[in-house]
Amino acid sequence: MVVTDPKVVIAAVQILDAELNRIEVAASRFREDSDVSRLQRAADGSPVTVTRDLYDAIDIALRAAAMTDGAVDPTVGAAMCRLGYDQDFARVSGGVDGTLPAPCPVVGWQSVALDPINLTVAMPAGTILDLGATAKAWAADRSADAISSRLGCGVLVSLGGDLAVRSAPDGGFVVGVSDICGDPDAPAAVSIVSGGLASSGIANRHWLLGDTPVHHVVDPTTGLPVTPCWRTVTVAGASCVDANTASTASLVLGAQAPAWLEARSLPSRLVALDGSVVTVAGWPDDSQAVGYRGEHDPDFGEQDFGEQDTSR
Repeated sequence: MVVTDPKVVIAAVQILDAELNRIEVAASRFREDSDVSRLQRAADGSPVTVTRDLYDAIDIALRAAAMTDGAVDPTVGAAMCRLGYDQDFARVSGGVDGTLPAPCPVVGWQSVALDPINLTVAMPAGTILDLGATAKAWAADRSADAISSRLGCGVLVSLGGDLAVRSAPDGGFVVGVSDICGDPDAPAAVSIVSGGLASSGIANRHWLLGDTPVHHVVDPTTGLPVTPCWRTVTVAGASCVDANTASTASLVLGAQAPAWLEARSLPSRLVALDGSVVTVAGWPDDSQAVGYRGEHDPDFGEQDFGEQDTSR
């Protein structure tokens, strides 16, 4: 986290910690006491009353699925578990026992029904939601909104490659872009003045399932890891949720991703497996640090994610 006023940094950390704890309690599938774990144990196809936080997290995940025609699907949780990713990644990264399962489509995001009046969720028994593709980005947006509005400062919140910016200083926050989060030798840099920036890739979260290399980005049509086309995709959007939705979808879409991103006016940088770089929709050249100012297709994300701060 970076704030523009050093005097509020302690208060900002407290707000950030509270927001992260709140989202983890709602959305972590690795905690038996989380709201989403309780929902999954109770799911039998009938409506289950959930907390406001979990309802909102699922609502955002389903909107992301709709906006990407199902490329980003929160019902991939059971597929993740079959691949061995059924606990915190630190316990998976060293490898897990098992064999690669046969292809099997996930149950599908359209099988999850929300009731906004009664705050209920209905989904088939056995459904496991993995909200990771949107919940972390939503946490970044929520935290940045809360810090900026309560403390009256500019702020950048970065959660493992998902960045949200509010009230940036003149020139924006300069951010390095690389395959590995935190790489001090990032090959590119951009300045962000509003909205969000997100990177998705296969370089950080991969492991061995028995003798088979697997990673965490699942194709909903097969329930298996996507066949890699891109090593990393970085997208700028009106919010962190928008950006991460698009970057994750791009890994699933593979070779179709550049045209898909261009059509939605989402500035993006895609790194192929051989290290070659493709940029679309006005992403600056790697030799420049040109600010992303939030101009993008208004039909993608901003109108759908109405709770996000999309100020320019």
